[in-house]
Amino acid sequence: TGMNGTAIENFVCVIFNVSFMNCTWHVGRAATENTQYFLYWRSSKKEDITECQNYMKDNYGRHTGCQFQNVTIEMRHAYFLVNGSRSGQNIQPYEKKIMLMSDYILVEKLTPPLNVTVNCTEASHRCSISWQPPHTSHVKKSSCFKYEIVIENK
Repeated sequence: TGMNGTAIENFVCVIFNVSFMNCTWHVGRAATENTQYFLYWRSSKKEDITECQNYMKDNYGRHTGCQFQNVTIEMRHAYFLVNGSRSGQNIQPYEKKIMLMSDYILVEKLTPPLNVTVNCTEASHRCSISWQPPHTSHVKKSSCFKYEIVIENK
């Protein structure tokens, strides 16, 4: 329920440095200056719902994003809810269940690969490069990664 056009739009979350997550959104088309939004999320149906404690705000003081710390996502789904009010009246809620491997609403910016080593031999003009996969919030299989190596002659 709630007035049409008050629900948030363009909801996106980005995980970075393994355990930090930023979620952002645009205010609804019919949202006024006194519309306020509140974000809740949980990483599985078994988990408790967590409300944002560190909101990002626009020029009117409306919540337009949230910064989370110590995020762990162990299941394949995450659940998000953004609700709020305007002059004491409820706005249209936004609810989203996200499939982590297939939904572009949740993106993870990976750290660089770890322990990169390069061994070159002058005699054979060959180099061997090895590394370990980056730490991630939820990907456990190293076979999920593809790498690209750019070699520059200096």
